[in-house]
This record gives sequence, C-alpha cells and structure tokens, in this order.
Amino acid sequence: MALTDSAPPATDRSAAAVGAADVAPRRRIPVWLAIVAASIPMFMATLDNLVVTSALPVLGRELNASIEQLQWFVNAYTLSFATFMLLAVALGDRLGRRNVFLAGIALFTVASALCALAVEPWMLIAARAVQGVGAAALMPLSLTLLVGSVSAKFRPLAIGIWGGISGLGVALGPLIGGAVIQGWNWDAIFWLNVPVGILSIPLVLIALPNSFGARLRADVVGVVLAGGGVLGIVYGIVRGNDAGWGSFEVVGSLVAGVLLVAAFILWERRVPNPLLPLRLFHDRSFTVANVVGLTFSFGIFGSVFILIQYLQIVGGATPLEAGVMTMPWTLAPMVIAPLAGLIAPRVGTRTLIVAGLLLQATGVAWLALVMSTTLDYPQLVPAFIFAGVGMGLVFAPSSTAVLANMSPDDNAKASGTNSTLREIGVALGIAVLTAVFVGAGGSFTPTGYVDAAIPAIWVGAAVLLAAALAALALPAGRGGAASPAAH
Repeated sequence: MALTDSAPPATDRSAAAVGAADVAPRRRIPVWLAIVAASIPMFMATLDNLVVTSALPVLGRELNASIEQLQWFVNAYTLSFATFMLLAVALGDRLGRRNVFLAGIALFTVASALCALAVEPWMLIAARAVQGVGAAALMPLSLTLLVGSVSAKFRPLAIGIWGGISGLGVALGPLIGGAVIQGWNWDAIFWLNVPVGILSIPLVLIALPNSFGARLRADVVGVVLAGGGVLGIVYGIVRGNDAGWGSFEVVGSLVAGVLLVAAFILWERRVPNPLLPLRLFHDRSFTVANVVGLTFSFGIFGSVFILIQYLQIVGGATPLEAGVMTMPWTLAPMVIAPLAGLIAPRVGTRTLIVAGLLLQATGVAWLALVMSTTLDYPQLVPAFIFAGVGMGLVFAPSSTAVLANMSPDDNAKASGTNSTLREIGVALGIAVLTAVFVGAGGSFTPTGYVDAAIPAIWVGAAVLLAAALAALALPAGRGGAASPAAH
C-alpha cells in the first residue's frame, strides 16, 4: 500500500461497522494529511500546558499577581483539561467524535483570545480554565480520529509521529513562550492560537471523517466527583506551605478530595453508563500503562517546572535563552518518538518504556547532582539528552500499550483515561515539587533557589525510577502493538 493510502473510519455506530470499514473503505485519505489534521489542534493543547511557564515572572509584573495566582495560571488549565477529558470522549461517542473535536477547537480558540485580553489575574485564571475545557476534547479525540483514519499497516508510524508531536508540544512550551514574550508581549502567546485554531477547522473537516460510539447518557455526576476530588487534592498541596499543613483549610481540602475520588470510584461501579468503565482496568497492559503515565508526567514535568526557573533565576538567562538551553532535551522526542513507534512491534513496548524511564530518571538525577549557584551549562547537556531521548521512548509506546487490547468501541475512553491521568500527573508533579521547594525554604535568589531546588529535583528523579519499576509489569507487547485498534 502506498503512503497516501489509509482506511477511514466508518460513520456507523457499531464495532462491526468499524471493522467492515477497515476492509472496504469508502474513500482514501492521505496518511500525512490525517496526521496533520489530528496533530495540529492537539499540539496547541499540549503546548499550552506549560507555555506560560516562562511567562510567569512577566505575568506577575504586568497583572500584579501573587505567587498563588501564578500557580493557578498553570493549574486552572491543567485541572479543567483533566476533569473534562472523559466527558468529551463520552460526548464524542454520542454526538460524533469529529463534531466534538471541532467544538473543542472553537472553544479553545475563543478562550485563547480571552486569555490575551485579560487585565486582572482572576480574568486570566478563568479564561485558562475555559481554555482547558476546550483542550479536553482535543487530546483523546485526536488520537482516536487518527487511529480510525489510518490503515493498520501505518498505525505504528502514525501513532509514533502523533506521540512525538504531543511530547514536543509540552516540552517546547517554555521555549516558544520565552521567544514570543521576548519578541512581542505576554498576550501574544495566546493570540497565536487564534489563527491556528481557525485554520484547523476546515482541515479537520477535509481529512478526518466523523465516527460514533455507543449513544449513552453522559455521566455528569462522575465528572463532578472526579473533578472536585482532584481539585481538592491539588488545592490542598498548593496551599500547604502558606496555610500550614495542619490547618483546617489544607487538611479539609485533602480529605474532601480523597473522599470525592473514592465516591467517584464507587459511583462508577454502580452507574449503568460510567464515565470511566472500571472493567478496562482488568487489562494489565492498560492498567500498568496508566500508572506509568501518571508517574511519568509527575516526575518529568514537575522537574521541568523547577528547572526552567533555575535557568532564569540562577543562570540569569532570559526566557528565550532558557528555552534554547533546553533544546537538547525538547527536540529529542520529535526524532525518537516516531522511531520508537516503528520499532515497538519488533522489540515490545515494555522494553522501550522501561529504557526511556530509566534514561529520564538518570537525566533528572544528574541535574540534581550538578546544580549549583554558578550555572555550568555544559554539565547540564548530557542530562538534557538523556531526559529527551527517554521522553521520546515513552510517548508513543505508552499510547500503544494503552490501546493494545482495546476493542474499537473502547479506544476513545481508553485514550481519554490515559490523557486524563497524565494531566493529573502534571498538576500533581508541579504542586508537589513546588511544595518541596517552598518547604525547603526556597527563595528567588541563586543560593536560596538551588538549596531548595535540589531536593525537589531528587523527588522527581525518584518518581521516575518508581515509574520504570512499575513498567516492568507491562506485557512484552510485540506484534499486537502494531495495530491497537484492530483487535
């Protein structure tokens, strides 16, 4: 089959119809066009995870924001992103995945403009939360639409490229944010999303045929319980050092969060049409891949959050210079992830994921060992390379492992669950590592920052090592990983 051939998904609502479409496609879609159409909106969403990281000092000055408000500029987006992702998957099954994907693009684009127009901290926090709701429809549905639009032969390559772009979007957030802020103004990091969003809509209409899942009632109660639970836990961690870890505000928030998460699990076991079918966790590959996704995001992106500030505060780098310094890290996934997607069927997803996590743990631990009050950049480069190659080895194979044994009807929810847990990992990683930093007496001076950043980075390395140990429980993943949606 030529690279321009691919099998589009059926617009029927049954698994049988999806299978029939793979055998007798109605029309052919160029593989590259399907990848571009699915990846560009997803890239916007992942980019905005950390694009404001380099802008935080500027935002603090321009909007007169407190330290806590600066944290919520990131957390408001990440938490709404995670909370509404599975609901978007359910609505995609019922209303059409492409339809909900397009609605997500539109909402994300409008919210980006509102972020750019914000003149008070609360306005930016609110707009970021709305932006996260739009992004929630983009990440899981982009992969589902892509998998359904590409023939089994080219799925490993397509998933690999998708994984590389996803990782690149998150990793390049500080670089692009720094470049835009230094060249224009802080609001330009949001204005750039507007033309991209507008151009993405006709591209999606052309390249990604619509598909449906089961027409089930949306589990709104599950959304409220899960969202409230995660918010309570993250809020308690963020407020812990300022309000006191034994205060009623913090303890009450953490306890309420845990109880809401427990209530969510109980509700999902009883409701006829759950937001998250717990039966999916009966599959070992799915379960372990999600544990890895949560801990991987916790360790690596919490460390990135601390590192970017280190380069600026201790090294005296501008936001753009800090982004350029991390390029050995951030560019590696773009090269490694597609290659990992191609070789995963031969060597197995487990081997690649474990190797990638060990490389990341080594790289982050290296950073903790060489951090000092006088930035010696050449000492950081090997750590950046290890971490970047490791990220590239994890992104695509972990997505493949999540979908390895899923039926076509479960692909969207399986992908959505993985993306949700990764976003929760990002929020928890930033909150916990920042709490460790503040608890160690961190301050925005070279000595005060380094002394507190080192233990925080060590926590990130330890979590990544734990993720590697957990990944050993994955099935080998040979052969079947080549076409996760074909089972």
